Amino acid sequence: MPVDAAAFDEQAWVSRAAAGDVQAFEALYRRHVGRVHGVIQRLTGGQGARAEDLTQEAFVRAWQALPQFRQESAFSTWLHRLAVNTALMELRSRRTQPQPSADEDAVERLEVADSAGHVTALSMDLERAVATLPPRARAVLVLHDVEGWKHEEIARELGMAVGSSKAQLHRARHLLRERLRTEP
Repeated sequence: MPVDAAAFDEQAWVSRAAAGDVQAFEALYRRHVGRVHGVIQRLTGGQGARAEDLTQEAFVRAWQALPQFRQESAFSTWLHRLAVNTALMELRSRRTQPQPSADEDAVERLEVADSAGHVTALSMDLERAVATLPPRARAVLVLHDVEGWKHEEIARELGMAVGSSKAQLHRARHLLRERLRTEP
């Protein structure tokens, strides 16, 4: 069921979905899946299959937790936080450095169009460079610089000191600059 973006009353759709309306949840899914998948993909280092699985897991968790959602914050904020936490829990459980996949699907995912519909070399280089960062440094960089989290929030979610979050961000930015300079 297509939903006109201008007529989309998110609170109404959230209430319907919380009451068990699958079509309302599907509308919410379609509205938010791109952003949720994007942050998860950045957190996992561009591993497409892993990001797809975690995106689906995040939405399953959202469906299960939706009846307890109190609408004290925007649904998008709540969903986004749930998705980031899903990815972070999985990253913590693996404690391995993800390696970008070399399959054809991974190459296609790196060629994401920008807002003007063009694939830029810079965005591809940046995505590749971010994907090669150590997992904790990458998580801090994505959460701080891309998602706009504060160091206190990052520290709490990643189980580190605020100073460690700041140090990881500094490290990530330094490594990113080095990698972007050495790209062919």
